[in-house]
Amino acid sequence: MPDLRIGGAGGAFDVVVRVPGDKSLSHRALLFAAMAEGDSLVLGAGDGADIRSTVAAISAVGVDIERRDGEYRLRSPGVSGWTAPAVPIDCGNSGTTMRLLAGILSTSKARAILTGDASLVRRPMTRLVDPLRALGGRIDTAEAGTAPLEVGGAGATIGASIDIPMASAQVRTAFELAALAVDGPSYIDSPGGFRDHTERWLHAIGRGAWLSDTRFRIDPGPIPPARYEVPGDPSSAAFLWACAAIHPGSAVTTPGVSLNPGRLGFLEILEHMGATISAEVTGATGGDPVGDVRVAAGSLRGVDVGGDLAVAALDELPLVGVLGAFAEGITTVRDADELRAKESDRIGAITSLVRALGGGAEERPDGFDIVGTGFLETGTVETHHDHRIAMAAAVASTRIPDGIVIRDAEIASISWPTFYATLEGLWS
Repeated sequence: MPDLRIGGAGGAFDVVVRVPGDKSLSHRALLFAAMAEGDSLVLGAGDGADIRSTVAAISAVGVDIERRDGEYRLRSPGVSGWTAPAVPIDCGNSGTTMRLLAGILSTSKARAILTGDASLVRRPMTRLVDPLRALGGRIDTAEAGTAPLEVGGAGATIGASIDIPMASAQVRTAFELAALAVDGPSYIDSPGGFRDHTERWLHAIGRGAWLSDTRFRIDPGPIPPARYEVPGDPSSAAFLWACAAIHPGSAVTTPGVSLNPGRLGFLEILEHMGATISAEVTGATGGDPVGDVRVAAGSLRGVDVGGDLAVAALDELPLVGVLGAFAEGITTVRDADELRAKESDRIGAITSLVRALGGGAEERPDGFDIVGTGFLETGTVETHHDHRIAMAAAVASTRIPDGIVIRDAEIASISWPTFYATLEGLWS
């Protein structure tokens, strides 16, 4: 599926759709299970290419992992028993796989080289170096500060206290997982707005504690084998929520999704824009609340998104660009320069997307402005090999009678292999 023509969907809909397992939590559940000595079970994990990269990576270091009936069963010797792979570990397009695994391996005895596809090996990795070396971990990047990464084979390791300048859950998690293997407690602080899944899970198993809203202590020691149940992914659900928001009279309910407070920024933006939101907590897993979310269309208006809200909705900001085109007024996104270091330069990619479909968009150094005309028109969108750009384009296409062409459309399988069928199924 190099190119895909899609769009021109029907009228209003009101449906219930269960979305794939949360990608962030799927990575963490698999890695926690791989770090534990013994047998663990992971249920509900996502099935995208990024998750398969993590599965392949932990298999490469000696973890026995089997998928059966949608469940992952793992038997691991524990991190101390991981073995050095004979060839580099291919992390595919998954920055989460590379950064989190680099953290674990950096303070281990097993040496490995981590690489990835052409997109991943261009992404910055230097932000990992100082935090992991502060623990005595071993990590070296390529000359450009990118992958391949050489990690592992650490000597003496010791607890450290660090502050990082960005609200990055991946950097925090890499440090926290590395710190489980060192001598003495460690501490990390950063600006707010990050996803705190790892901290919640470490706290739940007695391996850490909050010292403030952003400062966390890591207490070293083994992770026990466990059963993990992964809730639905709000970042995947966001595409369906956005689709409902731009179709008058429409609504979608997504049951059983993570309602972690750090994952709800996009819902807040939708509400500010005029959509009707309801969310009900129905349970919890690993310290994360889980529940059902319903989004119904409203009269959309432009908004100004910045500060902590931009950080909390970072992965969904391409969708904000699409919503802004169908809203009344100007939508401004700022304080989101981190978008330029994702799978693509998402600031450039989303403004190009809107322009390619006849809309008005301007780049900012740290975001973009979208002119709300209430419509977009047929055209061809370049995805820049970025799954979220492809999926955002597909959402826009549902309001364009003649549809659009999406280049490199299969990249959506990175996170959601059946996304296009699910999107079209909203009207079936």
